[in-house]
Amino acid sequence: QVRLVESGGGLAQPGGSLTLSCAASGTIFSIYAMGWYRQAPGKQRELVATITSGSITNYADAVKGRFTISRNNAKDTVTLQMNSLKAEDTAIYYCNAVHEMFRYEYWGQGTQVTVSS
Repeated sequence: QVRLVESGGGLAQPGGSLTLSCAASGTIFSIYAMGWYRQAPGKQRELVATITSGSITNYADAVKGRFTISRNNAKDTVTLQMNSLKAEDTAIYYCNAVHEMFRYEYWGQGTQVTVSS
């Protein structure tokens, strides 16, 4: 059973920073592509950033240059460093894992990020 647990959400001021972490268990972490998605109230879930098993990264245009995704295969964690936060970054952020060969997909329970003054 693959389990993904997010942490690090909370309240930040515009222009501030937050770091989200996702800890994986129950699988061989290194063979999964990992990602962060978000869902704002009344909107569909959208991709924020992904990182492959080989650490190739991809970002949504809305977060390029502000967010950085990274992974630590020794600790089975993926991190999203969020800088220069904007009010429109407010959403529930979800950790995602996709097996790169068989495409099994798993989701975390989500963590709330609120950007407000």
